[in-house]
Amino acid sequence: MSSVLYDTPGPRARTRNVVLSVVFFVLLGLVLWWAAMKLDDKGQWAWALWKPFTTSEAWTTYLLPGLGNTLKAAALSVVIALPLGAIFGIARMSDHRWVRIPAGMVVEFFRAIPVLLLMLFAAEFYVRSTDIPSDSRPLYAVITGLVLYNASVLAEVVRAGILSLPKGQTEAAYAIGLRKGQTMAGILLPQAVTAMLPAIVSQLVVIVKDTALGGVMLQFPDLLNARSTLAANYANVIQSFAVVAVLYIVLNFLLTSFASWLEGRLRRSTRGTGAVLGAGTVEDLNSGEVGGSVRV
Repeated sequence: MSSVLYDTPGPRARTRNVVLSVVFFVLLGLVLWWAAMKLDDKGQWAWALWKPFTTSEAWTTYLLPGLGNTLKAAALSVVIALPLGAIFGIARMSDHRWVRIPAGMVVEFFRAIPVLLLMLFAAEFYVRSTDIPSDSRPLYAVITGLVLYNASVLAEVVRAGILSLPKGQTEAAYAIGLRKGQTMAGILLPQAVTAMLPAIVSQLVVIVKDTALGGVMLQFPDLLNARSTLAANYANVIQSFAVVAVLYIVLNFLLTSFASWLEGRLRRSTRGTGAVLGAGTVEDLNSGEVGGSVRV
């Protein structure tokens, strides 16, 4: 099916795509085979190097506690960054310049700084300016860096999701007497959630992976940091990297699968309801019982 951004390929283009795909997979297979042979030459496929992962000690002492800390840091960052990003995203659309301009400056500033640099700044700040215990500082620094960076990115996701809705909905809401805050909370945001969900989940996957920066640079006891301790004890560096990579893949696959299920459910729910406002709902919105009366 053709569209503005895509033309349906013809017979020659389809043949060329098939040939290129076959060549790519053949080359990929050769590269993987070459890597496997090199590992075999170095004895990296020896069962003794993989055997520790079949014991409970490697999991209960190293990997599972590290995975728990990774999930803890990611979950706290998500819980803080999502509402903060929504607030700044909506603030960037405000009619008031004294709200819109500062919000835009904050978002652009933190979005332009690498998340690792934010973590390092936060760690130094907590060392010099707070009484947070030394064993808790890496967690605080990781969460701070993740929240500042990802909240600014999510603010743009929220703003883009709201702007992607037809302008007629906003105009119709104003025509029936709704204020901007009521229109945003009662009409635009509920519909924008479905449009924003894939981008939000993509950013959540980034948050999970970026916790590894704290493990490398700040000695935060996450999954990657626990891997280094395990590898030092069992002398299986490549094997531990492979196992941790699989854990990250499984974790992010579960997250994206849940998001796909949730997105489909939301879309079916939207189609089922038809997103029609009844007269009673309009009266409730006008009286401030639904959506609130906060002006943005």
